[in-house]
Amino acid sequence: MSRKIGFIGAGNMGGALIKGLVTSRKVTPDQITAADASESRLKSLSQEFGIVTTKDNLALVQTSEVIVLAVKPGVVKPVLLDIRAEIPKGKLVISVAAVITINFISSLLDKDVRIIRAMPNIPALIQAGAVGLSIGPQVPPEDVDLAKMLFSSVGLAVVVGESMMDAVTGLSGSGPGYVFLIIEALTDAGVKMGLTRADAQVLACQTVYGAAKLMLETGEHPAKLKDMVTSPGGTTMAGLHELEKSGIRGTIISAVEAATRRSRELSQG
Repeated sequence: MSRKIGFIGAGNMGGALIKGLVTSRKVTPDQITAADASESRLKSLSQEFGIVTTKDNLALVQTSEVIVLAVKPGVVKPVLLDIRAEIPKGKLVISVAAVITINFISSLLDKDVRIIRAMPNIPALIQAGAVGLSIGPQVPPEDVDLAKMLFSSVGLAVVVGESMMDAVTGLSGSGPGYVFLIIEALTDAGVKMGLTRADAQVLACQTVYGAAKLMLETGEHPAKLKDMVTSPGGTTMAGLHELEKSGIRGTIISAVEAATRRSRELSQG
């Protein structure tokens, strides 16, 4: 990939993407420019990854072929209004601003600007993220491939219709919060049964990580993997019985549903 990429916003998510791209060698440092309000943040990224930095969004747009909008949702509008005169027709804009729709971005820019919307999650900070991508009109296949490449540097990327982006937010965007709660509960349970908190937390984290990795690498249905560790009359069956009695399956489904509804409300203003 030879195109120059400009990041407007170099906070947690912008920084994670820059790190992923450079360390994976998918692009070279001189292909990346980052703009941010924080001088110290820009200095840190420049020293660590050798990228070009600036505090001038307009200058970044003029020298970049792909613009990654990695700012907070509340400042998307003023940022776009500030730079739109410098974004020519055909420029590719990739937004990672949560709940900001393609139509909203398009309404502030030239109608021929190509837009891709992304919903990454917090494990992208360690290149283990799950990313939903939604493709705007007029975006050619090569731009879709570029977006997949960019986000594959921080995890796994899935393309969905924009109507499904709120569901992506409710599932994988908010999902780490649910998993952290489960890990905390598993840890507390281990402590209740006599383990030290440190040991219980390590065991809980590795158990969740290992189960997810096994499922991704084998491609097996979760029910089949569950049955592999559930012996007749055994310990796992006793634990699963208690989970089903408490309604955990329905509770998790309701959590994703509630987060999806809230995402939809926020995206509608």
